[in-house]
Amino acid sequence: MTPNLHLWLIPILPLAGAAINGLLGKSFSRQFVATVALGFCGAAFGMALWIAARFSSLSLPHIERLATWLSSGNFSVDYSFSLDQLSLVMLLIVTGVGFLIHVYSVGYMWEEGGYYRFFSYLNLFMFFMLTLVLASNYLLMFVGWEGVGLASYLLIGFFFLRDSAAAAGKKAFIVNRIGDFGFLIALFLMIKHFGSLDFQTVFDAAKSYSPETAGVGSLTAMALLLTLGACGKSAQIPLYVWLPDAMEGPTPVSALIHAATMVTAGVYMVARSHVIFERAPSALMVVAIIGTLTAFFAATIGIAQTDIKKVLAYSTISQLGYMFMACGVGAFSAGIFHLMTHAFFKGLLFLAAGSVIHAVGGEQDMRKMGGLWRKIPWTWITMLIATCAIAGIPGLAGFFSKDEILWRAYQASWIYWLVGVVTAFLTSFYMFRLMYMTFAGEYRGAAGSSHGHEEHAGHGTHLGRDEQSRAGAPHGHAPDGHGHHGLHESPSTSFLGRYFALQPLR
Repeated sequence: MTPNLHLWLIPILPLAGAAINGLLGKSFSRQFVATVALGFCGAAFGMALWIAARFSSLSLPHIERLATWLSSGNFSVDYSFSLDQLSLVMLLIVTGVGFLIHVYSVGYMWEEGGYYRFFSYLNLFMFFMLTLVLASNYLLMFVGWEGVGLASYLLIGFFFLRDSAAAAGKKAFIVNRIGDFGFLIALFLMIKHFGSLDFQTVFDAAKSYSPETAGVGSLTAMALLLTLGACGKSAQIPLYVWLPDAMEGPTPVSALIHAATMVTAGVYMVARSHVIFERAPSALMVVAIIGTLTAFFAATIGIAQTDIKKVLAYSTISQLGYMFMACGVGAFSAGIFHLMTHAFFKGLLFLAAGSVIHAVGGEQDMRKMGGLWRKIPWTWITMLIATCAIAGIPGLAGFFSKDEILWRAYQASWIYWLVGVVTAFLTSFYMFRLMYMTFAGEYRGAAGSSHGHEEHAGHGTHLGRDEQSRAGAPHGHAPDGHGHHGLHESPSTSFLGRYFALQPLR
């Protein structure tokens, strides 16, 4: 008898945290808000690990149906969750990286207004992302898909009194709607041709179709529309324009949504729909071409950026292009492998960038940095490791995933391989350029001044309970008793010290 794993608990736990903090958090202390957010997110991660430990004893796919959600004539949709190798990998990435970013956020966002609101949004995002990866049918996946779009809008525009942040949130929301329109039409086509949105039913029906090598048939149309949806969510040409602007959100948001989880939803959806794509070779070629062009195009933009977070944003778009290229040449497992390695090294890069920004008082322009390796050695060494990983230095994770993609791309076409190799060199160039401008040479910024546009610039405009205590602080400075920031490492107690109110972060 197949054990009941209660998969529904995994997304429900972060939802409970979001509800508690969102509805009652204004009256809570910051310690309690952090306890709720981390407790429920950590419980979801713990449950994911427990399921992973029992995974080998399951018959796959493991499906748990809770109720019939919609029913009309012969068509019905269950509220059900599914677990297989692909969803388990995504489950561990989302909960594991998500929990670490929650821990980082406790200290990083401590002095910002709307602390409870931030953690409520972060937990809400986790709920929708986990719903997306555990869904056993396209309709429930679409609910998670739309939900992460909503959560990203709330998080990108978190500092909504700043016009640039509000505009960036709206831009992300609207551009994603274009892709979502394609996804929705693909669902209508599935209902028309297969009479179901259940993964297993759709794929079993699709297997009876022969590959559509001439003309555009129903499977090709579905695959192309799904590709449009994936391009919106995973920021591929031409719908990549929202991702660089999304850097207006707090740095932990950049790490969680725009490196590790949300933007990989498109790649996950293409890999999940591989049965359809494999029978639509022309659509698969479109995926490969879009991915190859995006990987190269975004890398060329990345080499000219001076904002540390914008470099990482274009790097994300480029690496997502790599994943699309892998899926387009039929190497779905290689694409997911790169998705996993990318989640960790890009998450680390964004969090290290946040430490750099904090050290220089909110500055994000790399031209005003330099020589920081002496002042923030721990940030430097961790960022160097992540940079070597993304650059594909042998022995580190990025080398293995990129190498497999390039090998599979070469088997499909030497053109994909050549563009992929050039892109790999460009990636190495702009990442080590970032490291050099930030950490090498002499410090180029004005000591004790900061005019950056990160979240620490402009405390007086944020909503929160501690406005009064900061009202006299200079614009862009946290009150530290000296009126300015010194170049300093993030303290190792930034989480525990904040949590137990032992010491200030800044």
